[in-house]
Amino acid sequence: MNGTASRSLASAGAIVLGAILVWLVQNTASDYVVTLLAVLFLNAALAVSLTLTNGLAGLFSLGHPAFMTIGAYVAAILTFPAGRKESMLSDLPLWIAQTELSLLPALLLAGLAGAAAALLVGFPVLRLRGHYLAVATLGLIVIVQNLATNWDGITRGGAGLSGVPRLTGIWWAFGLLAIVVMAAWRIKFSSLGRAMMATRENELAAECTGIRTVRMRMLAFVVGAFFAALAGAMMVHLIGVVTPKSYSVLLAFNLVVMVVIGGSGSIVGAIIAASAITALSESLRPAEESLGLYGLSQVIVALSLILVLYFRPQGLFGTREPELLRRLFEGSRR
Repeated sequence: MNGTASRSLASAGAIVLGAILVWLVQNTASDYVVTLLAVLFLNAALAVSLTLTNGLAGLFSLGHPAFMTIGAYVAAILTFPAGRKESMLSDLPLWIAQTELSLLPALLLAGLAGAAAALLVGFPVLRLRGHYLAVATLGLIVIVQNLATNWDGITRGGAGLSGVPRLTGIWWAFGLLAIVVMAAWRIKFSSLGRAMMATRENELAAECTGIRTVRMRMLAFVVGAFFAALAGAMMVHLIGVVTPKSYSVLLAFNLVVMVVIGGSGSIVGAIIAASAITALSESLRPAEESLGLYGLSQVIVALSLILVLYFRPQGLFGTREPELLRRLFEGSRR
């Protein structure tokens, strides 16, 4: 069996195993647990997509919530019942107001809208480096939130869009996670991924070897935004409502923490960190509400980040993946 066939078989086996576990949870757990697991899958997909942008290409982007907001509003408007659009969203073009799409094309258009926004913003923003880029992408979140707040006739302003059809669930979230992980894995262990990592390590040296570093950064930024917009679109169809502040600066911080704790560039590390932080936040919610300790989960997450940066700056896995998974998915190519 050649390496490609071995990798394909291993990927299919992992997806089937995951699907079996999802089926068991769906048929044995409560609706609350099923929804929580769907949110966990979406957060893991977001963390892996940010690993592509921040981990492989070495960017310091905080802009994922902005692309999630764009994707959420685009998908919600496209799937919103046509009979309610004309009265609730008065400034919509007539052809959009009279259009009611099914979920899949709405998701694809939402992802493309996020990617297009990243491409447009990327030309000026990606000229910046380090904390300058972080501040610029943080400003992007504020700009998108203000647009959503002030564009009353299209977004309903601060009231947000409620009554969005709940069309997604645990299977959609699992499917997105599988797609994002497979795409990230293929990119990381390919010549494209090596070019991105070379750009991250030493941009001048990478350019001297013929790597188009600007193109690598832009590609990582756009691909990450595409998946972020998809996750935002799925999230709004999972919970049924979106507001301008649904995806905020706090989410940007949590996503960066997931990537840093897991290891910048590690796909498995991002999944583990995202799962742990999501489970921690949800498990502490009753204590926060009953004891009035609001923000306790964020304090613990921040302390965890400080401890990881002090004792293990490279994160749980650094830029590597567990050797067992490497052998399983790389097969005979090793």
